[in-house]
Amino acid sequence: MGKGTMERERSRRPMRLKGWDYRTPGAYFVTICTHRRACLFGEIAGDAMQLNEHGDIAAICWEAIPAHYAMAQIDEFVIMPNHMHGIVFILPSEMDHGRDMVVGAWHAVSLHASPGDDAGRFGQPDPESLSTIIRSYKSFVTRRINQHRHTPGACVWQRGYYDHIIRDDVNLGAVRRYIRDNPLQWALDRENPAAPASLHEAPAWHI
Repeated sequence: MGKGTMERERSRRPMRLKGWDYRTPGAYFVTICTHRRACLFGEIAGDAMQLNEHGDIAAICWEAIPAHYAMAQIDEFVIMPNHMHGIVFILPSEMDHGRDMVVGAWHAVSLHASPGDDAGRFGQPDPESLSTIIRSYKSFVTRRINQHRHTPGACVWQRGYYDHIIRDDVNLGAVRRYIRDNPLQWALDRENPAAPASLHEAPAWHI
């Protein structure tokens, strides 16, 4: 592994906010990248993302998160050729009912899984932390894709993920726009293997 590659890998290490409890109700912007930036999920055609079968699996599993995690809700998301961006809300538990969420416009909401949901297939729902949700999502997508392509044990995702705590409505709006516009910016995306080398050294996803 060359010096430039090692520096890129260091710049992509997950950034947890020291001292922050990721079970805290609030809104989180999450980015997850594929193993070795492989363009596994499809391609950009014009200004739109065209998902292949693996991209469909990644999207369907993301949309299924609230069915398996009673205190999680998803918002804007996009599956890109070799990564995904999404917003996850961690909602307050019933015992916290009435406490404001981190993002000022949202207040306590109770969300329950529907009867008959097989939460065990997707991962145990407790504790309701962001890391548990993302780890289970990655594991489930990996299992489904490897079943589809007959590659048991193969890596689909790189280790860890990136997150950004969304602190207000202005920030939420900016993150939503960033996610929606991501396919339009693919030519200049730092995760695009064909992008200029200088972009690969840029800071990750400053919103």
